[in-house]
Amino acid sequence: MNLEFFGGGPALLVSRSRRILAVADLHLGIEADLACHGLYFRSRSRDRLERLEACIRDATPDLLLILGDVKHGVPFTSRQEYREIPEIIEHLRSLVPLKIVPGNHDTGIERFFEYEEILPKQGAIVDGTGYVHGHMYPDPSLAGHLIIAGHHHPLVSIRDEVGCAMRSPAYLFSPVDEQCLGFPPGDREPTRVLFMPAFNELSGYDLMRTVRDPFSPLSRCVRWEAAEVFLPDGTFIGLVSSLEEYGADQES
Repeated sequence: MNLEFFGGGPALLVSRSRRILAVADLHLGIEADLACHGLYFRSRSRDRLERLEACIRDATPDLLLILGDVKHGVPFTSRQEYREIPEIIEHLRSLVPLKIVPGNHDTGIERFFEYEEILPKQGAIVDGTGYVHGHMYPDPSLAGHLIIAGHHHPLVSIRDEVGCAMRSPAYLFSPVDEQCLGFPPGDREPTRVLFMPAFNELSGYDLMRTVRDPFSPLSRCVRWEAAEVFLPDGTFIGLVSSLEEYGADQES
């Protein structure tokens, strides 16, 4: 298996017998929700589509796999989502076959996708790799595989010795505690998880907050002492433990 990082996404190309381009957390329609809270942005859905199309063009995948939260409104679907999502999905479908693992924001997503495009919410194995959104306990069939997950929107801040800081979406890679996840015992490769950053540029959740207060089955079962951080282009930053001294300053 080969992993190729597309920093312009963020997007991840997983290659084995097939080339699968994974993206997570598009949160289309987020602007409508922000407006309800007094924050007004023009819709950036077209910009996100162009960014995703560029990733598809560069990666030439056999399949686009969306790791949940295509839409933002929950539990309802906003007017913006009704207006924008059908055209976006149809355009993506014209470029490459696609599938989705529904996320916790994807209530009613069935109206936008074909039945065969929707994978189980507990995740699925596709070409030897596990894919989940990340808000539920993963299906036991994913044990012993690399699990690629969304939902967590990891964001990291890096500060140098003179106080200059860089704030960026990030990937988090770690082995997991299989007993914690409820996986059955067995003689197999260890289960690992790779949390993807959100594709939506307005979404992000500080990684150190997740370390201090994990909010999902996967994050509660991460072996944090072995967890590694990567930038969207695949640049290795280091162990999560190397960032802990800055944790108190990294609030979203």
